[in-house]
Amino acid sequence: MRSLPQIMVAPNGARLTKADHPNLPITQDEIVECAIACFAAGADGIHAHIRDENGQHLLDAEVYRHLLVALKQAVPDLAVQITTEAAGIYNAETQMDVALESGGDMISASVREICRVGRQAATDFYKECSARGISVQHILYDTEDCNLLSRTLDPHDLTDPGLQVIFVLGRYSTKGSTGPQELDPFLDWLTLQQLSCDWAVCAFGQSEVQCLTKAVNSGGKCRVGFENSWFLSDGSIARGNPEKVTDLVEQLGPWPKASSIR
Repeated sequence: MRSLPQIMVAPNGARLTKADHPNLPITQDEIVECAIACFAAGADGIHAHIRDENGQHLLDAEVYRHLLVALKQAVPDLAVQITTEAAGIYNAETQMDVALESGGDMISASVREICRVGRQAATDFYKECSARGISVQHILYDTEDCNLLSRTLDPHDLTDPGLQVIFVLGRYSTKGSTGPQELDPFLDWLTLQQLSCDWAVCAFGQSEVQCLTKAVNSGGKCRVGFENSWFLSDGSIARGNPEKVTDLVEQLGPWPKASSIR
């Protein structure tokens, strides 16, 4: 299984449009161009969403396959993770099918969404991903999701250092923003469960960079980009995702040695 990139860029997400920011990449060509620039700025992975011809959120294995080929040709050293986010549109069966049939070796999946098919079916899905060499990053919005993951995964898989999770900060806050302190309950869960997994953080709102800095200083990795925030660390609005990556790299400084990231 591939380990998580240290800095994964999430350039668009499922819901935003160019009305929100004119430089939001939506088409395949725009996503590839963005990926090239973000890789040059310091990102070593991309969290990929695709859109339909109307710019709406899409889960489609064939469209993902085309994007994966284009990204591999343009930025061969950039890790690519595809999303299975339902966005209130797709059922869990479609999410699982896309995860298994898109040809990607890294996916993200919300445990609360996947478990809509039932816990046993979800467990079987995760085992099938493992058998196919597909790394699943489990999206956890709160500690209830953490506990659901604990109940769903096989105990051996839960304690595997290769387990991948991402803690989402601010997704359900009243103002759609967050602060670094919202990471603390997730860190407490890791300690309580005695887990040393491969974990990352994404954060909504103007405090995104501060949250990601705390994550790295606490032994985690980070996901940055317009999906979660277009603010830079100084409070100004970024012109594009590459500027977000550059700003984060400058704020983080030298990355901790690999031995300290677990």
